[in-house]
Amino acid sequence: MNNFTFYSPTEFVFGKDTEMQTGALARKYGARKVMIVYGGGSVIRSGLLDRVKQSLQEAGVSYCEMGGVQPNPIDGKVYEGIELCRREQVDMLLPVGGGSVIDTAKAIAAGVPYEGDFWDFFMGRAKVEKALKVAVVLTIPAAGSEGSGNTVITKVETLQKLGLCAPDRLRPVFSIMNPELTYTLPFYQTACGIADMMAHIMERYFTNTSDVEISDRLCEGTLTAIIKEAYRVKQNPNDYGARANIMWCGTVAHNGTCGVGREEDWASHALEHEISAVYNVAHGAGLAVVFPAWMTFMAAHNPKKIAQFAHRVWGVPESNDWEEMALAGVSRLKHFFRYMGLPVSFKELGIDNPDIDRLVDSLHRNKGELLGNYVKLSKEESKEIYCLAL
Repeated sequence: MNNFTFYSPTEFVFGKDTEMQTGALARKYGARKVMIVYGGGSVIRSGLLDRVKQSLQEAGVSYCEMGGVQPNPIDGKVYEGIELCRREQVDMLLPVGGGSVIDTAKAIAAGVPYEGDFWDFFMGRAKVEKALKVAVVLTIPAAGSEGSGNTVITKVETLQKLGLCAPDRLRPVFSIMNPELTYTLPFYQTACGIADMMAHIMERYFTNTSDVEISDRLCEGTLTAIIKEAYRVKQNPNDYGARANIMWCGTVAHNGTCGVGREEDWASHALEHEISAVYNVAHGAGLAVVFPAWMTFMAAHNPKKIAQFAHRVWGVPESNDWEEMALAGVSRLKHFFRYMGLPVSFKELGIDNPDIDRLVDSLHRNKGELLGNYVKLSKEESKEIYCLAL
């Protein structure tokens, strides 16, 4: 196990009707004026936005708002939000929604006190030294952004979809998590969220670091819980217990718990970010395509951990042929994704003729000559993985 520092200060307030505590919590964390950030009309139609506003009013916390954040969030909304926050003298961002809304709010929070272009942070030209506080009312369990210091934004002009990790500045101070708010999600969106949280765990699980049995078991246990609850929620979308478990799994998957003391990979996320940047597909759906292809490649190049995953998560019998075990695990993963209504190939994703050379060139321009850690990928190897996803 590697040396590590783990710091996760977010206060999670979980359960029914917890959104009515928003105002009191915002006041507890020193907010005088918040900017509510949200996406489309679902938070309006459901009455959630009004309940959040009522809670803020009752707590004496003033607010402004910015809607219209889209999936695969873009830089234009971040610039708009930075300008609005400065004009309104906002001291806390309050995203009400899922990962795209939260990521947009985090990028705004970093950009407001910074004199330069917020994109400097994503390009590695500057480090986040100061940021406004962020708090969350979560409606979509998927990205885990309610418990992480990460944000991902797409720059429209260059079609660069890049991530920023600043856990000491951008972790939410509190996150409100009411599983009932997820009942009305279309099942495809629920399934994409499940693929996303599973991918967050697998990026940490597939490592060459030795003596990490505790985090191996945390990863495996959380994955098996997600799989079990996914079957339940497909049968009954209003099963509170299943929704609650899935919501908390999404947080555990990405708040760092599963990755302490181990080298992480993150090649699959980088591979997928190029796909969703160019073709604007749902991130979780793209991951359902990329991860089995990445694992198939790894079965031939570094099968040990893939075989362990196949045995411990999917029940593949142990054997001396790790590659065979690994491929059996990939087959079961793909079967699960298909059962959940997710694509496992470019064609099923709706991309009949992907421009793989463009994806590879952009990927390595953004990420460098070599990608990932489990096996470091050259341009040729990244292209092979994309081809395995055809």
